[in-house]
Amino acid sequence: MDEFELIARYFAPLQLADPDLILGTGDDAAVFALAPGAQLVVAVDTVVEGVHFPAGTPAAAIGYRVAAVNLSDFAAMGAVPRYATLALTLPQVDAAWLAGFAAGLGRALAVADVSLIGGDTTRGPLTATVQMMGVAAGPLLTRRGAHAGDVIAVSGTLGDACAGLAVLQAAWPAVPAHPLVERFLWPVPRLALGQALNRLASAAIDISDGLLADVGHLAQASACRAVIEVDQLPLSAALLAHCAGNEARRCALSGGDDYELALCIPAPNVAAARAVAEQLAVPISVIGQMHAGHGVSCRRRDGRVYAPPARGYRHFT
Repeated sequence: MDEFELIARYFAPLQLADPDLILGTGDDAAVFALAPGAQLVVAVDTVVEGVHFPAGTPAAAIGYRVAAVNLSDFAAMGAVPRYATLALTLPQVDAAWLAGFAAGLGRALAVADVSLIGGDTTRGPLTATVQMMGVAAGPLLTRRGAHAGDVIAVSGTLGDACAGLAVLQAAWPAVPAHPLVERFLWPVPRLALGQALNRLASAAIDISDGLLADVGHLAQASACRAVIEVDQLPLSAALLAHCAGNEARRCALSGGDDYELALCIPAPNVAAARAVAEQLAVPISVIGQMHAGHGVSCRRRDGRVYAPPARGYRHFT
């Protein structure tokens, strides 16, 4: 049983019928109506030492990441974050560590103009949870709006964070100054891009568990089949300098932690979406297309099927 089966079996049945609930379990954030024309968006994410980051990761990076992963969920919805709460579990009180953690958390929140309004602190294994609350900025992007014929596009470059984690682990306990390590420790939520494309894209998700896994969620929610063109994956110069082509493709397809956006865009809107992304200095690359059917497949430029060595990360598997 993986995390998604666990949620479906034990927790999804606890969602009650509610006329004010617009979107519940199964997307990047929940959405409900506060009043006519006013929608509240809520997301929550947890990071755990030894699972989401290696033991000894700089405190500032941990604080930054636990906020950034929530902000990335808001980016995928095209929503505007406003407030956050923090639940922090610590093995012991360390003033220097806490100062660093708070500085990193504050850095991420300040960029998005988000206020920390409360939370909880407890003793135990190092774990941090942030709940983010905000509002809709125009139509919301969800995972279920794609249609056959939509192109699949991604922001930025893929695979850098996966390779960065490998660099970090190989050099442990030192934290090397390396562009790939920076991509792992300090992901950049694509808030402005999500908000700018919420009228041009049909569906979106942030890439946290790997491109194939997350595009798979889009395909499943939209009842489509996704075809990924692996030779069109946007790979950074730093990634290609660090590992060979096949390994770079593996990182990009299944590595996770990039926190870029995967977007489904109707073909007539692609040129406008590219123009918006160019204005924001965040490139988007077309990497595939949605078709009738189900599942996710990959192919090379010559049409040959490409069998990826892994499909992405899932807890408990």
